[in-house]
Amino acid sequence: MDVFRQLKQFYWPERRLIIASIMALMFVTALGLVYPNMLRILIDDVIMKEQYGWVSALSLTVVGVIALKASLQFVHGFFGGRLGNRVAYRLRNSLYQKLQYLSFQYYDTAKTGDLMSRLTADLEAIRNFVGFGFAQLLNMGLMILFGGAMMLYINWQLTLIALATIPLLAFTAVRFERRIHPGFREMRQAMSRLTTAVQENITGVRTVKSYARERHEVDKFSLRSDEYRDNQINVAFTWGRYFPIMEFLANLCVVILLVAGGTLVIRGSLSLGSLVAFFSMMWYIVGPMWGLGFHINNYTQSKASGERVLELLNHHIHVKDQPNAVQLRPGEVKGHVRFIDVTFNYPDKAPAVRNLTLDAKPGAVIGLLGATGSGKSTIIQLLMRAYNVNQGIITLDGRDIAEIKLEDLRSQIAPVFQETFLFSASIRENIAYGVKEVTDEEIERAAKLAQAHDFITELPLGYDTIVGERGLGLSGGQKQRIAIARALIKNPRILILDDATSAVDMETEHEIQAGFKEVMAGRTTFIIAHRISSLRHADEIIVLHNGEVIQRGTHDELIKREGHYRDTYNIQYADRPVERLEEERRVAH
Repeated sequence: MDVFRQLKQFYWPERRLIIASIMALMFVTALGLVYPNMLRILIDDVIMKEQYGWVSALSLTVVGVIALKASLQFVHGFFGGRLGNRVAYRLRNSLYQKLQYLSFQYYDTAKTGDLMSRLTADLEAIRNFVGFGFAQLLNMGLMILFGGAMMLYINWQLTLIALATIPLLAFTAVRFERRIHPGFREMRQAMSRLTTAVQENITGVRTVKSYARERHEVDKFSLRSDEYRDNQINVAFTWGRYFPIMEFLANLCVVILLVAGGTLVIRGSLSLGSLVAFFSMMWYIVGPMWGLGFHINNYTQSKASGERVLELLNHHIHVKDQPNAVQLRPGEVKGHVRFIDVTFNYPDKAPAVRNLTLDAKPGAVIGLLGATGSGKSTIIQLLMRAYNVNQGIITLDGRDIAEIKLEDLRSQIAPVFQETFLFSASIRENIAYGVKEVTDEEIERAAKLAQAHDFITELPLGYDTIVGERGLGLSGGQKQRIAIARALIKNPRILILDDATSAVDMETEHEIQAGFKEVMAGRTTFIIAHRISSLRHADEIIVLHNGEVIQRGTHDELIKREGHYRDTYNIQYADRPVERLEEERRVAH
């Protein structure tokens, strides 16, 4: 029960519902003992003694017991259902909150389908067990206790004989639980992989169809489906092996009772009514034991689900606020960023950034250039504290960013990523996403600076147009311009443009950059780009290779030197290489 002890914080606040549900079920269980006693009285005291006047009273008593029992069962179901729903509500909110604050490092390896499975199927299994399964498991013990006490009261010798196989039945049930639990855990994991395969296929359906890989995706899904089916078959095989044994042991108790009890009745040591009552109470005990496998099944499923939920809830958050983290006052932030001998590597990988030192004064524009994997985006992620540096420090206005509250730090930074993400909402809501209160005029101004206003107003619903899931329905350039507007409306002290104009044409890029000049004034800006045209006006351009700085300087300084920057320029401006530009300058002079 260690899993449920760790989950105590989610169900213990509802202990009143737990107690009410269990108490109602206990009374239902106790009332179940009335029927065997009614049978004993009916046979021994009414039929055998021909006292038929008691039949009406006995019938009314049974009807009253049935009505009371039904009412208590309703109470149990009502409180149990409310308990399960409240626990699931708390767990769901806690899981979602945990997902919001987990570090980038977790999401580097996490799978969407697996997370969705934990938030749905696993939560449902826990809800059912907490709401009803635990009470039923406890009730099973109460039924055995109450029934056994009543049987001992009637005839203790017959009770010991009749219940001889119960220990064997309990032993078999425990072995069943030990065998079935790993199977359910594997089945949950297989279900997560199956869900992940479906989610990835739906997300990438355009790519699948573009490459005519439908058959490949069907085959890939079939492998996951076969794995899930095989796990289900293994669980069913385990179930099939143990259930016949438990059923045999349960029925053996009844056979022993009939043989031993019948002998006592023939000898006159036991009345016929007592034997019938004994037989009824035997099923009162054997029934729960017979269903022990079902209850264990529910328990093991919820236990496996609880383990997966706790794995997420207890996952270490790599990047979080320090106990003494300070708050930033927005009006006092200047935007002076320094990297001092910073080294960082992703887990189990070579360093992505090595001994980086740079000084971006307030209002400076820093350009980052380099091949894919050179460490450009990593530098930006370190500035946003997506990861903690392994060596060195990063400061904002002279303060180590590790000492600043994460929310405050990131509120001063507005990024525009190369991979644009838009929410399934209106264009207005997507642009205003980064700020709490904003006017329509501010939204339109940001859209105009991002060169997005014109195409937005041409849409049927304008700014109220729903862009669709993940921004589908808009071109890559349109999505990128909305993302730029979303960053600009935030009015940040630090602006990050991670290849922000890669999806727009050269003319639109020029217009956007003209708008950037107004926005970047007084703001520290980091520009990651592959186009020289996006970097040429930067105050300092840093050229990276395998995480190391190999060149740095202004555009005019770097273009005069032999090296990577000049080679990149010559490739992009093959019609006007550096040599021709220098020749044109000499002629002009």
